[in-house]
Amino acid sequence: MKGWQWGNEEDVRRQDSGEVREHLASLGVTHQAYPIAAAAAPFLEREQLDAEDQERLLTLLDPVFRELQQDRGYQDRDLVVLYPAHPQLDALGAQFCRIHVHQDEEVRFVVEGEGIFGFVLPDGRQLELVVTAGDYLHIPSGVEHWFRLGGLRRIKAVRYFSARGGWTPVYTDRARQRFSGA
Repeated sequence: MKGWQWGNEEDVRRQDSGEVREHLASLGVTHQAYPIAAAAAPFLEREQLDAEDQERLLTLLDPVFRELQQDRGYQDRDLVVLYPAHPQLDALGAQFCRIHVHQDEEVRFVVEGEGIFGFVLPDGRQLELVVTAGDYLHIPSGVEHWFRLGGLRRIKAVRYFSARGGWTPVYTDRARQRFSGA
């Protein structure tokens, strides 16, 4: 597992993978790896993708979707493409980085770039997890979390949806703690 850290204003330290699994398990969060189809490489190398190329990329990644459909019943998927020159990057970043919950689970499969998901543990401590290509993250409904881009300021990630919807963020107004590094 990559780039996990936790802390409060006075104490930030790296965690080993055993501690990471324990913290994620306490929230019901799943973090695992899936392979990315080699045929997807031309789409991953480009910063921007038009709607047609996004659909082509999603089709190349559909073996993961089909597995998740069978295991978890997901009905739909889309692709998030963020990059430094994205016209709404700052506005989207401000929206995602506030601590929030969803009424439905949030599911992401990162296929390019990097992002940082943060979580609030039951004891109030906050943790951040760097996700990169191949990382699959399932966040159950009601788990306080946030998302921010890493230093690359770009990510391509597939989002998977159940029939229930519910991805509208409900902000908790809890303050995020500061973390050193990413």
